[in-house]
Amino acid sequence: MLKGFRDFIAQGNVIDLAVAVIIGGAFAPIVEALTKVLLNIIGALVGSPNFNSVGQFSINGSDPIQPGTIITAGINFLLVAAAIYFCVVLPMNKLKERTRKAQEIEAADEVPAPSETELLVQIRDLLADKK
Repeated sequence: MLKGFRDFIAQGNVIDLAVAVIIGGAFAPIVEALTKVLLNIIGALVGSPNFNSVGQFSINGSDPIQPGTIITAGINFLLVAAAIYFCVVLPMNKLKERTRKAQEIEAADEVPAPSETELLVQIRDLLADKK
């Protein structure tokens, strides 16, 4: 039972997931700060840093119902997705592309060794030329 648990924990994907969660937690304040800055810019342009009060209404004097919170959440999601894409995904894709191109260049530089058949044909042709 403990061996199975140890094998499960030692799998690469579990460790990768743990690292991803830790890095995600460390990256969260950066994304939050970027989102806050961008929302403040939107607020300066539109007049409010969020859209919570858009379409606000109340029923029978209850607390206000704010359907605009969905708009604010959607904009926050798009800002976070853009931050992740431009700060993490795009640089990683460029790095992978460079690595792939470098490997292709290295592979193209390597001349494959001739097969036994090719060598025998060359030897035969050289012997035939000497006669």
